[in-house]
Formats: sequence, structure tokens, C-alpha cells
Amino acid sequence: MTTLQAVLVTPRLHLLPPHTGLARAMLDYQVANRQHFAPWDPKPGDMFYTELYWTMQLRQQALGWEQGMCARYLLTLPEEPQRIVGTVSLSNIVRGVFQAAHLGYGIDHSLQGQGLMHEAVSEIIRFAFDDLRLHRLQANYQPHNQRSAALLRRLGFVEEGLARDYLYINGAWRDHVLTSLTHPAFDPARMLA
Repeated sequence: MTTLQAVLVTPRLHLLPPHTGLARAMLDYQVANRQHFAPWDPKPGDMFYTELYWTMQLRQQALGWEQGMCARYLLTLPEEPQRIVGTVSLSNIVRGVFQAAHLGYGIDHSLQGQGLMHEAVSEIIRFAFDDLRLHRLQANYQPHNQRSAALLRRLGFVEEGLARDYLYINGAWRDHVLTSLTHPAFDPARMLA
């Protein structure tokens, strides 16, 4: 991608592109949600809970945008612009005949159940289909993650199957439900290479 990654705005959130100035806020977000994310994320390495790690990660994520590989966003509330309250991302962006990406997301444990994740993911879907001109988004979740299942269902994602031993998370191989959403008005004449 040769253009700057845009800030996205919803009624209650600002979706900010990653930059190293938010490394401390990202560390604070991860520390505050350590227990909350443990069942869903890979076991963190030794440096995960350091500002240096998040400085490097945010730099890498910004580079991923420049290379057209991902679009990651950090969620903030307008009244608390220096506090990260969630993340939403498009990763593994593939062009050519596929025109697809993987969707990922997470929200601060204290803000669950307020519709903020639905708001953020709705905006990233719009961005993926309208701005990035993707045809397909894929989102996967562990079968017992009922919040993710309900969110994706409300957003129109369709269940495609179950992948056994899909990801090594929290000390074991975990099954994942595979879902997808396709752009109903995708125009092949406007595909990006």
C-alpha cells in the first residue's frame, strides 16, 4: 500500500493505525487484559509484557500496511485518546484470484457487552470491502467462545466448518470454527493486483 493508513471513526470509537507512540498504551492494554485474553491467544513470550516489544510490534504492523499485507487498528474512546481499549485487524491480505484477508479482534474486558466490538468490526468490514476492495473475510473462533460466535453471526458471517487442532493456544492444539463473509457487490473489474 502506498497511501497512508487512514484513521477510521465510528460513533463511539476512533480506530488508529499502529505507531510506536502508542507502545506504552498497548502494553497497558495487554497487562490489564492478561487473564481475559489467555484462553484465546498463544502463550506470550518473555518480552511480550515490555514496552520495547510493543514498540517493535507496532513498527512491524505499520510496515505490514506499507507492504499491503495487513491493516491493524488500535481502538480508543474519543474522550480517552491515549487509552487502548481494543484492537481490530485484517491480516494475511492476499490479492490475485483470492482477494481476501483474515479478521481478528479483541476488546478490553471492562467494555464487553456494550456493542463496541460490533461497531469496530462493522467499520473494518466496510473498510475492507469499500476501501481495500476485498472480496472475502475469514474469521475463526474456538467453539466455546460464544461471544465471538454471536458477534460474527450478527455481522452475517457464515459457518464453513470445523478445523481440528487448528492453532496452538494456551498450551494445547485448539479446534476452531471457520467462518467467512463475502462482499455482495464485489466488482472484479476493480480488483487490486
